[in-house]
Amino acid sequence: METSFTFTGMPRLLFGAGQLGKLAGAVGPYGQNVLLLTGATALARSGHLTGIAQDLEVAGIRVQHRRVCDEPSPAAVDDIVADFRGTALDLVLAIGGGSVLDTGKAVAAMLCEEGSVADYLEGVGRRQPSGRSLPLIAMPTTSGTGSEATKNAVISRVGEEGFKKSLRHDNYIPKLAILDPLLCLSAPPLLTAACGMDALTQLIEAYVSTQASPLTDALARDGLKRMIPALPEVCGAGGERIDLRGDVAFAAFLSGVTLAHAGLGVIHGVAGPMGGMVAIPHGVACANLLPPAVAATVENLSAAATAEAAAALFKFARIGRWFGAPYDDPMDACRFLVDRLYGWLDLMAIPRLGRFGLTAFHVDRLIGLSSNKNNPLPLSADQIRRMLLERC
Repeated sequence: METSFTFTGMPRLLFGAGQLGKLAGAVGPYGQNVLLLTGATALARSGHLTGIAQDLEVAGIRVQHRRVCDEPSPAAVDDIVADFRGTALDLVLAIGGGSVLDTGKAVAAMLCEEGSVADYLEGVGRRQPSGRSLPLIAMPTTSGTGSEATKNAVISRVGEEGFKKSLRHDNYIPKLAILDPLLCLSAPPLLTAACGMDALTQLIEAYVSTQASPLTDALARDGLKRMIPALPEVCGAGGERIDLRGDVAFAAFLSGVTLAHAGLGVIHGVAGPMGGMVAIPHGVACANLLPPAVAATVENLSAAATAEAAAALFKFARIGRWFGAPYDDPMDACRFLVDRLYGWLDLMAIPRLGRFGLTAFHVDRLIGLSSNKNNPLPLSADQIRRMLLERC
């Protein structure tokens, strides 16, 4: 094997139905003073929050609780940090969707830094994070971003001068990720679909990335083979099935591992700056962009006469066959893949980008901010423009 690659850290992982019951025992070794971050209401409505609080109290763990209501902004992170900087905290415990986990990651880091989190964001601030951080335990209640497995926290400010950028350091990988599919049962179909499509996009982009390795390929392949049959089911009649919820949760975790080591492509290169322009759920943005981006990338690969292009096209064709394509011809399998991805948008009732305020007015500026990094071949400005206008 001639390929050279590196593979860095992953969190310790507890996976499976009922792992929530081990939380108090997992927290104990880090100390007795915990900052608990959760979403606004979902965890409380499910009844799990009461049980978590009781288990921690019985274990003698003192908990201070804050709710995260939106995607993390510099102001929201700074407000939480201001309340707790200088206090005797031993651990941050983040239980919720990707926004809660990213907030937890940023708060844990900024409690050990000075200034605003904006000062340390890539492409925004001028300060380098030291890597100091309180320990973080991450428990996702949705299956999408894979933040429980990554070293970055995505922070956004929406508006004319908006951005969506990362706070990143190898030391920000959570110390422990607890994946209990029971926590995902209360996620409604549209939220499940949007989060799942984000994870699916991450698995596909990492699998075909120019930075992919045999190890990330193996992990992405397993994630895709779990996600493809399970996601449509948990968005419909199978929403209460623990085994399917577990497959989607584990696939989302793998999407975080693979993106951290192989990078992502043009879909996230467009969805990221889009999230700084309009208040759109990240998974909805990725879902809308996935089919036209795959179609345009396949078009470019088919016109290129290189071994690298042929290898990437073969990977897309393989994904098409995992979706059920009955074709040996790579282009036929790729066309099947694109058709199936468009079909999933309808099946899962994914709203279009225009529903969230994205218009033709934003498109040219968005093209200028977008990135083709790690895409098998770059998309042209015209291809990105058509992709955006098609889904507005």
